[in-house]
Amino acid sequence: MNSNSSSQHNSPLQSSIISGVGVGLRTPHYPEFISSRPDVAWLEVHSENYFGEGPGVVMLEKIRADYPISLHGVGLSLGSADVLDDHHLKQLQQLITRISPSLVSEHLCWGALGGRHLNDLIPMPYSKAALNLMCERVDEVQEFLGQRILIENVSSYLRWQNEELSEWDFVATLARRTGCGLLLDVNNIYVSSINHDFDAREYLAAMPADNVLEIHLAGYETQQGCLIDTHSRPVCAEVWQLYREAIQMIGAKPTLIEWDSDIPPLETLLAEAAIAKNILEQEHAQFV
Repeated sequence: MNSNSSSQHNSPLQSSIISGVGVGLRTPHYPEFISSRPDVAWLEVHSENYFGEGPGVVMLEKIRADYPISLHGVGLSLGSADVLDDHHLKQLQQLITRISPSLVSEHLCWGALGGRHLNDLIPMPYSKAALNLMCERVDEVQEFLGQRILIENVSSYLRWQNEELSEWDFVATLARRTGCGLLLDVNNIYVSSINHDFDAREYLAAMPADNVLEIHLAGYETQQGCLIDTHSRPVCAEVWQLYREAIQMIGAKPTLIEWDSDIPPLETLLAEAAIAKNILEQEHAQFV
């Protein structure tokens, strides 16, 4: 695979369809989105939950009639030493054809080895060899799907030994070499910056703004002095401030409120989305 193929996958994503602030669509909130069509700009779902046939994907098709959809994968394990799972890719391709999402994303991580899947997103070692592998895998996925994908930075709690690159240089170089989009998770940047004592603003400043096509915001928990990205709490004040600075640096980007554990009433997610929308509008007004 060619790791300098940025021109090959720039057009198929209909990213202009998505703007403003969306929320993650979760099963408890299906009825409200069907019956009352809450005022939210777009929705994101985990791709693997809708592979194959079943009531979930039928429900998603109904909701898709009223909202743009972003597909967010959690199981492809791009950075694994295993070869990519062709069956997984075929199922993703079928879902893309069925749903016509505006964005398709995956994680900068690995989570499977020898055909066995771990229940976590394991960060990559930030080495030149790992960077080459990730570039090859991203190229392979984009070639298979015939479109550009977004790659999300993950949170981390331990560091690999003998790292050759900073995480932000790794992410930025991956985007430039493959032409992939970036899904910038601001909460993950904050969590990792506290756990590993680096400057989150240096991370933001290194991001190629044109490649950032989506932002995630979520809440974390603290366990034994370590910040854990649980997606189970409101966005904290420090992450809201970092989000504001991210918009100042890279411009207004489609933004998602993620909440995957201890799922609250939909009103709670919509209230978080309203805060993000207010920040987007305030920062946009400064540059108009």
